[in-house]
Amino acid sequence: MTADVWVKLEGRLARVGMTDVAQTRMGRLVQLSWKAPGRTVERGRPLSVLESAKWVGPMISPLTGVIRENNRIAFDADVAVANRDPYERGWLYLIEPSKESELSELIGGEAAVQYYRELIDREGIQCFRCAE
Repeated sequence: MTADVWVKLEGRLARVGMTDVAQTRMGRLVQLSWKAPGRTVERGRPLSVLESAKWVGPMISPLTGVIRENNRIAFDADVAVANRDPYERGWLYLIEPSKESELSELIGGEAAVQYYRELIDREGIQCFRCAE
């Protein structure tokens, strides 16, 4: 699920969450596991295990670094916050990257738009926010 993760750089930190396409395919989130702040995570390894009514699987870390914050409080209050607002209130982790080279390997802009257009078409995903 690495391609289904978004990264927003905020100074020396990276805010990470699941994309709208990911939450649409997964369905309503019912539970997830958390890694605590201070833990080191590696790119390509699980950050969390996500569970919905129709899917259980890992959310893969897009970066190596140290977790500085998680959004567990928001998810404890509303487990489906990422279904409603995946790019703002539904973020999962704030990571301090430790490998600068990984940042240049992230895709963004038109390349990301093209990738998701093809994925949505190929898999017949119907997501109203995905069309924006």
